[in-house]
Order: sequence, then structure tokens, then C-alpha cells
Amino acid sequence: MKSLFFTTLFLLIFQSSGYLSAKSTDVVILTDQSSVRERLSFNNDWFFLKNDQIAQPDLNDVNWKHLNLPHDWAIEGPFVQEYPGNTGKRPYWGIGWYRKSFSLSKKDRNSQFYLDMDGAMSHSTVWLNGKLLGGWPYGYTSFRLDLTSQLNFGKKNELIVRLENPDESSRWYPGGGIYRNVWLVKTSKVHIGHWGTYVTTPIVEKQSATVHVNIQMENQSGSNAKVLAKTQVYELSKDGRKRNQPIAVSNSQLIEMNGVNDSAHFEIVVTNPKIWDVRTPNLYVAVTSLEQSGKIVDRYETIFGIRTIKFDPDKGFFLNGEHLKINGVCNHHDLGALGTAVNTRALERQIELLKEMGCNAIRTSHNPPAPELLELCDKMGMLIMDEAFDCWAGGKTKNDYHLDYALWHEKDLRAMVRRDRNHPCVILWSIGNEVQEQGKPNGPEVAAGLSEIIRSEDPTRPTSVGCNNSNAGFNGFQKGVDVFGYNYKPGLYEKFHTTNPEIPLIGSETSSCISTRGEYFFPVDPAKSGGKANFQMSSYDLYAPGWGSSPDFEFVGQDKNPHVAGEFVWTGFDYLGEPTPYNKDVTNLLNFSNPEDKAKMEKELKELGKIAVPSRSSYFGIMDLCGFKKDRFYSYQSKWRPDFPMAHLFPHWNWSDRIGQITPVHLYTSGDEAELFLNGVSQGRKKKEPFQYRLQWDSVCYQPGELKVIAYKNGEKWAENVVKTTGQAFKIQLSPDRNELMADGSDLSYVTISITDKEGLTVPNAKNRLTFELTGPGEIVAVDNGDPTCHESFQSKERNAFNGLCLVIIRTKAGQSGNIVLKAQSAGLKDAVIQMIAK
Repeated sequence: MKSLFFTTLFLLIFQSSGYLSAKSTDVVILTDQSSVRERLSFNNDWFFLKNDQIAQPDLNDVNWKHLNLPHDWAIEGPFVQEYPGNTGKRPYWGIGWYRKSFSLSKKDRNSQFYLDMDGAMSHSTVWLNGKLLGGWPYGYTSFRLDLTSQLNFGKKNELIVRLENPDESSRWYPGGGIYRNVWLVKTSKVHIGHWGTYVTTPIVEKQSATVHVNIQMENQSGSNAKVLAKTQVYELSKDGRKRNQPIAVSNSQLIEMNGVNDSAHFEIVVTNPKIWDVRTPNLYVAVTSLEQSGKIVDRYETIFGIRTIKFDPDKGFFLNGEHLKINGVCNHHDLGALGTAVNTRALERQIELLKEMGCNAIRTSHNPPAPELLELCDKMGMLIMDEAFDCWAGGKTKNDYHLDYALWHEKDLRAMVRRDRNHPCVILWSIGNEVQEQGKPNGPEVAAGLSEIIRSEDPTRPTSVGCNNSNAGFNGFQKGVDVFGYNYKPGLYEKFHTTNPEIPLIGSETSSCISTRGEYFFPVDPAKSGGKANFQMSSYDLYAPGWGSSPDFEFVGQDKNPHVAGEFVWTGFDYLGEPTPYNKDVTNLLNFSNPEDKAKMEKELKELGKIAVPSRSSYFGIMDLCGFKKDRFYSYQSKWRPDFPMAHLFPHWNWSDRIGQITPVHLYTSGDEAELFLNGVSQGRKKKEPFQYRLQWDSVCYQPGELKVIAYKNGEKWAENVVKTTGQAFKIQLSPDRNELMADGSDLSYVTISITDKEGLTVPNAKNRLTFELTGPGEIVAVDNGDPTCHESFQSKERNAFNGLCLVIIRTKAGQSGNIVLKAQSAGLKDAVIQMIAK
């Protein structure tokens, strides 16, 4: 970590070069004098420059880019082939500067003002009017800075943020910039502190629930203060609105604040409580008010849920006393083509897709998430394993968190827990992932110490850790947490339980199956290390790196060991970076099905002077980078939603070069047996054997036409699926996920573009070139096709379809309503037009 002394010196040099005289928009923050607390979005009208040598005397102000936050400086690229394969081939490293001008009324002199940053990647340093305020190194941590003493009231204020992202600081694409939301918070001198409430529900019964509310208060007035505090509990409607009347009210407490900090505790009984769970995520809000001299000086709202959790070493996980298998996924924080700049609708869409699959939990691998993710999971009924670190003192890359661990790990842990502990969705705190200390003598002591830090902030949830070291479950490390997590060790589930009968167990990271949507290679290689060609992975879902497995293998481990609380699959979505198995020089991995393709690629790589990897993104996802479903989606749906009638056949049935050749057909179904037909001729009826999770017809000889399967359950017809050989590409089909959008400048519509034949069937191998044009009060913010080897800019208005599909992401413009029209064109195909509306 660069020293603050160096950074401060850097700014002093920078100021002498005339930086503060740079042109900027003067934004006036209008405050409501009747309000006792305001939390205002501070995202608009920033200026940005990425320049490692910014302290030059001849700085040209016109190079600063005017933008709104959140902002990922690296997602616009360009993709560079020579960049290391593990971080998405994007320039995330370097120094970036953000500047914002704003004014405050003279009437606000008696108020407190804070800058709340949800996350900035990374090593942030913040100045206001030339004075250093502070900063935070870990790019995933939310933090607050007090602006009050350095503010100019009635005049312009200049806020400057410097970020420094070291190279080799991440194993995946971390993004760069102020990539999460920023807030200006105004309070009275006496107020509830930052993350100053802690709500728990220690007693939950059908007739009543006991709610504990602890509050931390701050007094910045410079004198003693008498405060009358109370809390009211309101029920929230499904759309998040507070009901008119409180359902419970605490007694008022008179508190004499003789110092800067003080606390209070309320116990409130809620009768006939509405319970929070994954099916009915009922929410409440605790409204805490502080009254001074007969006047309300602060009002602080805390959303919470009434629920109980329990991890049992013999039976797994219980939510509200009912057994619930954790069907979870791990997700990194990037949003595909949008990069790491947080967007609430993008996160909401991911959760919708996961719930359709039967997923009920997310592990925030391997860092604290954006606050918006937890807010959505509260509302939508999704459980969370909230994770702190990917490493401790032992690093994994040259410049990762291990450099900051000694000075910052306790601050980062406390910040994560204090921010997130009121969310009912959070059921586990993870102290780390695959840390080097698993196998070191000091590992148990370090793990126990981190767990104690968390328990001092929140004793109501267990701590956990993700371990890939087999010995970590038996060498004492396992005793440092409350719920032990094994990564990719289904074969050790039974031994762990026998050796540690008192410790609950979860599959903290599982499978790591790798596939590319719509790619199938023949002959089908049964070895898990097979399935590679042309820098793609076959979608037969049989392939994984050495540490991983197919989903089927993990299912066996879970089903044979019901004491395991569940699993978190690696991963829900493809993500930028870590393109295993093509994540390093691949001299020994080149495996092309077409000799001409191999010769062409070898020539291109030779011209680069080395063997390089074209892959920009991972192959691990159950869905690709666009959120398009891979075949594996239906594997998990068939397992996790056993009462949902479904059947899914693969591969596609467009194989003009394979007539008469063996082309295996696989089926995922929630049924227990099925019969397959090719052009009306039965290929046999098969029944699932114990611990079998797919049905296979491995001797089917390809003939064009129709594959049809009829699935049965308990002898009754359950579901069916048809896959047809399609005609040639004929037209473009546009399918938006939403036709009506909010004109707020952040709402999104995800438009799926399909290349279809005359009958409207998606042509599964189509790669037609597409161009897009948008009119109306919106903009195309990203385009993608899910191809892990595609290096076209996400901001381009052109793209080849990949295996029949493409994606356009449209964003509204703030304050501009009206019709948004998207037009798609491709040579030789019929144009397509679709209309949406921004309100």
C-alpha cells in the first residue's frame, strides 16, 4: 500500500500545477431545512481523468471527462490480447482522479455533513478544498468521511478523489474507479451514528416476536446534550413503502450525552409477526427518532426482517425452524458487459434468473458486496453468505490484499458487519477464501481471532470460511469458525462429520464445471479434462479443472451426506477474467477440431511473439456473461425444483456434417424416467438410477428432423421437450425483458436478439453480423454475445451473434420520458424493430 505521506506530497505538487483552477460544473445541493436527516445521491456531475503522470505543469483541463457515477474506468477497454488472461484483458490498473464541485447554503452551517462511499477501487484518498480528509485502501469496503470542518458554506467546494489500482492486485477482473454509489449525508449535530442501529429478533413465536434495537448516537455540538429517544416499528408493503401507522412503539428514553458518543437499547414486542423467509420475504422498518428541547433532531430508518436461523451439524440448515437445503451459487461482482459499476436493475435481473433456476442463496465471492445486492436479496428472498477476503497475510498475487491485511483487516471486518448485520438475508459471515493459512501452524489462531472480531459486532450469525486444503478440516483450522466450508471436497463430507460431529458443514464452493453456451464437440470425451477446442468448452457439462467436477458428482456427495447444509456452485454467471482452462500460456493446451483453425491461430500467436490466450471471461457460469442460460441451468433446475415439471434436451440438432454419425443426446428433467424419439422413432425409455441426475442416449445416429422427449414421474406423464433442425437464418427477433422503464438515468432493459429461421426457431449455430440503432430518450450502454473469446468493445453498436444470440442493454436518460425504439439489422436478414417506453 502506498503511504499517505507520499500521496499527500503528490497532491501538494499537484496543487502547485494549477489543478484546482480546472473548469468544472458548479452543482448546488438544495437542502430541505425542515428535514432532520438527508441522504442525497452524490453521483452526478463528476469529472474524471486517468493519468499516472497527472502532476505535470502543462496539464490540459479539457482532457477531463464529464460523467456520472458509478463508473468503471476499465470496462471501456480496450481489450488487449497481451494482457494477462486472468483479469479480463482490461486496463484496470493505474491512477485515476475524480473531481466534483458543489455548493451548500449558509443556512446549513449548523449541520453535519458526511461523504459516504459504498466502494472505490482502490486505495482511495480524498481531499476537500485542498485538505486531506482520509481514504480507504480496500476497494470493496464502504466507508464514511466527515466533511464538516472543511466545508465552505455559500461558496464553491472542491472534492477530489484519487484512486490507485496496482497491477497484479487481483485474480479476476476487479474493475477500477468509483464503481459504487456515493452519498452526501446531512444530519444535526446530535444524531444516530454511521450504521448506528443494530436490530435483532432473539425470540420469534407465532403470536409474537421480541425485537431488540441498539442505537449508537453521536454528539458533535461541543456541549452536553439531553436527548429523548424512541423507536417505532412499521410494516413495509411489497413495494417497500411504509404503512401509515406503526405496529409497535418502544418506551421513550431520556439520555444525557456528556461526551461525543452514547448508546441506548429498546425492546419491542411485535404481535402476530409476518416472518421473513425465501418464499415470503416480509420486511419491517424500525424508525428511531431523537428529540432535543421538544424538537426532532434526527430520524433514522432501519429495514429488518423477523426470522430465525440455525445450522445443525447433523441435519443442516433451518430457517424459521424449517429445514431448508441451501441451493446457492458464488458470484463475482462484475455485471458482465456493464463492468463493475453497480446497477440495481442488473443485480435484480441476476436474482430473478437465479430464482427461476431454484437458487436460494448467493456467496459474495470473495469480498463484501454492493449494498444494493443485499437490499434486493432482502426484498426478493435470497440468502447471503457475506464474504470478507480472498487472502489474509499470505498473498495470491503480488499486490493483492495481503499488503494491507496487517493494518486494515479488523477495520474492514467491522465495517462489513456493521453495514450488513441488519439484513435478514445474511445468514453467514465468511472470513476468507482458500487462504494460505489453512495449512500453517498459526492458521487456527488467526481464524479464531477473525471470528471473534465478527462475533463482537454480531453474535447472532455464524462465521464460516471456504477451504480447499483437505487437511483444514482436521488440523484445527476447522475449529476457528462456527460452520466449516469445504471447496470441492464432496469425498470428505462423511469423514469430516465423523471427525467433527459438533461442527456444521457446507459446500462453500462446488463443481467448477466449465462450458460454453451452445458449443458441442465430438466424439464426446468422458474424461473431465476433455471437451476443449478452439478456446471454447463443450456444453455437455462433463468437464472441469483438476479440482472440480460435473454437477452430478457434487449432487452425489450432497445426497449421500444429508448433514451437509447445502452448496454454493462456482459460479452462477460467467464473469470477466479467470478463463480456466485458458488462463495462462497454452502451448500445451492448443486443441483445435479444425487443423486450418489451429494453423491460423498458431500463426497469429507467433506474430505476437508468444503463445497468448484470447479468452476474456470465464467458462464456469451456469449462465454466460449475457445471462443467457447454458444447458447446465437446467441441470440445477431439475435438482433444485423437483416439483417443477421440466425437461431439457441437448445438444441442438443442426449437424449437417454428422448425418449417420453417433451424436449423444442428454436430458435434464425433474421427472424420474423418459422416452426419446427421433423423427417419431423411439430411441428407448430410460429410468434414473439412484444418484443419477441426467439421462443419456449415447448411441443416437444423427438424422435431421425432430428430437422429442416425454418425461414421466411416478409413472405419469410429467413434461416434454422438442428440439428441431432449423432452416437457414431468415430474420431477427428482438425480445426485451421489460417494455416499460423508469426515466431515472439508471433503469435498464435487456434486449435478447435471436437469429431465427422462417418458422421463428433460433438457429443455434448462427453468427450473423448485427448492427444496432437507438432513437428516443435512451442509450445503448453495452452489447455482448456471451462468447468468451470476443474482443469487441462492449460499447460498440455492432456484434456477431454467437450461437444464435446477442444482447443489447438499453439505459434510460434521467428526466426524459417517451418512446425508445431499437432497430437491428443484418445483411441478408429481415430488419427488426421494437419499441419501449420511458416513464
